[in-house]
Amino acid sequence: MTTTHQKTEHRDFADADEVRTFEHGAMEVLTVGGDDIGRMTLQPGWRWSNDVKPIAGTDLCEAPHFQYHVSGTLHIVMADGTEFDATAGQLTSLPSGHDAWVVGDEPAVIVDFYGASNWAKG
Repeated sequence: MTTTHQKTEHRDFADADEVRTFEHGAMEVLTVGGDDIGRMTLQPGWRWSNDVKPIAGTDLCEAPHFQYHVSGTLHIVMADGTEFDATAGQLTSLPSGHDAWVVGDEPAVIVDFYGASNWAKG
């Protein structure tokens, strides 16, 4: 039996490898363990179809996501019509084909463990 050891890494979003900014928000991207992890800070008024769609060039967000919701509320609508609010402490696994927007007056902060590589990248 072969055991693989990863090296220890300790990173901080304050020292992100990349910062992507867009109307009403930003995403800091870190590469950890060979994977990109993103922290999105989405301000009140942010909506994917208004603020990121022009960057992505697609009708819906085509990046699949696996996310932890740190704060705020994000309303998500899937291409099949399924919709729900994601709030602090919740996890979402989203396939391609969705829109989303911030609900209320509090910024939505989300850590994206899958999908950050190409999200909001022109």
